[in-house]
Amino acid sequence: MIRNYFKIAWRNLHKYKVFSIINILGLAIGVAAFWLITLYVTDELSYDRYNVKADRIFRVVQHGTWNGGSFNLALTSVPYADALKSSYPGIEDAVRISADGGGKITLGDKKLDVNDILFADNSIFNIFTYHFLYGDATSSLTKPQSIVLTKSLAAKLFGDPSLALDKVIYFDNNFPNTVTGVIDDVPANSHFTFSALRSFSPGLTGTWSNATLFTYLLLKDHDGYKKIEAQSTNFFNKFLKPSFGDVHYQLELQPLTSIHLHSHLDYEISNNGNITYIYVFSAVALLILIIAIINYVNLTTARSSVRIKEIGVRKVIGSDRKQLMLMFFAESILLAVIATLIAAFIIQAALPYFNHLSGKNLSLLQISYTKTIVAFIGFSFITGILSGIYPALFLSGFRTIPAMKGQLGSQASTIIFRKSLVVFQFIITIVMIAGSCIIYQQLNYVSNKDLGFNKAQTLTFHIRSHEARTKKAAMKQQLLQNPLIESVGVAGNPIGNNDIGLRDINTIPGSNSVSDTKLVEQLVIDEGFIPTLQIKLLKGRNFSNTIIADKTKSIIINQTLVDEMGWKNPVGRTVSVGIDQKGNPIIVTIIGVVKDFNTYSLQHKITPMMLQMPADAMDGDNLYVRISKNNIQASLAYISKIYSGFDAENKAEFHFLDQNFANQYQTEQKQGSLLMVFTILAICIACLGLFGLVTFTAEQRVKEIGIRKILGARVNDIVKLLSGELMQLVLISTLIAAPIAWWAMNKWLQGFAYRIGVEWWVLLIAGGVAILIAFSTVSIQAIRSATANPVKSLRNE
Repeated sequence: MIRNYFKIAWRNLHKYKVFSIINILGLAIGVAAFWLITLYVTDELSYDRYNVKADRIFRVVQHGTWNGGSFNLALTSVPYADALKSSYPGIEDAVRISADGGGKITLGDKKLDVNDILFADNSIFNIFTYHFLYGDATSSLTKPQSIVLTKSLAAKLFGDPSLALDKVIYFDNNFPNTVTGVIDDVPANSHFTFSALRSFSPGLTGTWSNATLFTYLLLKDHDGYKKIEAQSTNFFNKFLKPSFGDVHYQLELQPLTSIHLHSHLDYEISNNGNITYIYVFSAVALLILIIAIINYVNLTTARSSVRIKEIGVRKVIGSDRKQLMLMFFAESILLAVIATLIAAFIIQAALPYFNHLSGKNLSLLQISYTKTIVAFIGFSFITGILSGIYPALFLSGFRTIPAMKGQLGSQASTIIFRKSLVVFQFIITIVMIAGSCIIYQQLNYVSNKDLGFNKAQTLTFHIRSHEARTKKAAMKQQLLQNPLIESVGVAGNPIGNNDIGLRDINTIPGSNSVSDTKLVEQLVIDEGFIPTLQIKLLKGRNFSNTIIADKTKSIIINQTLVDEMGWKNPVGRTVSVGIDQKGNPIIVTIIGVVKDFNTYSLQHKITPMMLQMPADAMDGDNLYVRISKNNIQASLAYISKIYSGFDAENKAEFHFLDQNFANQYQTEQKQGSLLMVFTILAICIACLGLFGLVTFTAEQRVKEIGIRKILGARVNDIVKLLSGELMQLVLISTLIAAPIAWWAMNKWLQGFAYRIGVEWWVLLIAGGVAILIAFSTVSIQAIRSATANPVKSLRNE
């Protein structure tokens, strides 16, 4: 019986080729889009879950607020790990990790710059899951100057990873490290990856207030984190209060598997994802599939008049409603299976482009061959059943006698339902069009917004050599001898990378009140930095290398700090910035105020800032150079030549400031590109449905069209007749979609401290685009029907 149903289904698909192709193509595109997004979402949700003990691993982070500011840090200080272990018996183990282990590796004649190397305690191998190929996990990082390589780095250095064990490699300044282990490469779905792990120096120490590394805990029980967080105040009072004062402090333990999508703290170990995008793309995947299913439901119910007599005959010869429903389910399942097979080929062909857009390395069979096949089969049947539920109930419900006469009966409820589905399709499509437009506008806004400095023609590079850092003055002097080099400055950090340092200043020197303390960004600069970046000086003066006091006793602040403190005349005011080796406050004088400028991406609000000159020759290891726009290549060549004279071992790796800031929006750019692609797919699927509906309408009314033409109807009259009702539905969709799009995009824009507003005309354009596309789709078939020879359509009369 089931076999017979599928035979009938195949014959119907073959008989009505146009509608079968439209249904299969629409569903195949919908399934392909759904599956691609599912692969993406599954990968994002899988982060860090490869760790066997993932449910018991937590990262320690800290939050603090007071009248003068706040901090939300992913970093902790050196003493945290031991203090937590000794204070809470529920902690099984702890590990400290520092991201500062990278550098130039030398092995004989080989020299490699490897930046993704971490310092870590040996307990990392007890907490996280890394597979050792060579070496011993229990002791690989217990000795000083030990290093564990990943398989890829070992292969680059030694050719054969098995040859790496016990060999000595050298870092900058001939610092030797003995290879004590080789592990498999870290899975890409980890919130931090690395090429190697180095042991910490013996006797690692640090103050409680100096947050420089990451601390992870392995708890004996998953729920143990609640008890530790509940005792955060006790921990603060016991260990941190002497350093932090009366700060409202909260210790938080982040579950390992939540970090990638849920954590957006300052100084994250790497760029994280965002759970909001997972929700958005999951919804997009589901909605695209729903649009494809709606097409099937609409076209199948619209074609009810074609099948009405067949249903009547089947009922006369004994078919009951259950059997008819099974027959229609067989049709929808067969169609879904064919569509899914085609979708598999589409997915395989699209994956390279999808991976490029998303920055992933996804594979159709990434969850294993067997599971993928089972998932596809199950998905086909579920999609087929969901697609066929309404048509099966609707078509099998016709009464026998009217069906034999070809009478459909009252179709009011069915027509309303079908119209509602068309409206729903285009609501989704218009919201996605509006979303793509607003994302593009916001990214264009952040790319072109005035950042408070001139980022054009300005590049920065890191001075790798310690010896070269002591000769920065001579390097600057030689660079400025070329007219292509307009100005040169020095700073401690490359701005635009979201890693500027923080420190607290006491606005009333000598005061012990936390309300007089302000947490500010601290950027070390020389006298050339402000003119090189063309930052506007609002009050006072710039630093001078001829004024000795400027190097240790002077600071420049930004306008935000002035505004928050309510100072009318900040120039000449004194503040304290920490204490010296004798415990005395370090008093400095404010000599100038600069206009606010962004050091982070525009997702971050400008915060109070303090600019200070380098304390010694080694401080300030980033060179900023403004070059002429006349001959950029010659400028870069000259800079490289001069730099090589001071550092023959390393070449200058340039980063243009505008690119530094653009890199901060890579995630949003990728998400916007993906949304645009899926918006186009949603439009295609929805238009396929409209094309099918107008085609069927034209077939049903072919004789009416012929008569109208004989009676003098023009082509535009026929087009209006066939497309008018459908275009009304698209217009209704636009009116409903506008407020939904406005609400959704305002939610998304809240992630940016500086953002555009959602303008009404953007929503109008989105609706207009949808109407234009829909009208073009409908008109193509309507015009074909309107220009057909009426004699042929009336031949049988």
